[in-house]
Amino acid sequence: MTPQMLVGWAVVASMHVVGVAMLLALYRLLRGPSVPDRILALDTLFVAAIAQLMLFGMHLNTAVYFEAALVIAMLGFVGTVVLSKYVLRRDIVE
Repeated sequence: MTPQMLVGWAVVASMHVVGVAMLLALYRLLRGPSVPDRILALDTLFVAAIAQLMLFGMHLNTAVYFEAALVIAMLGFVGTVVLSKYVLRRDIVE
């Protein structure tokens, strides 16, 4: 077994593990007992989606998915801040 094959298998296995993490975060998003739990689950889902895109880009040897992951990271950060601000103050714009 060559090192390239080993890395390929590790990337595919990591994609499966991150997929399971995404399913668990989705479950917490849908069944969360409170709104802050759901916000944290959404943020976790964003992070897992970024990881999944990075791994998929490594698997296909292309940089397009890295740029998509960067866009999702920016949108996820802004979305989490806006939702948190709304939960705290019931108003987004001050």
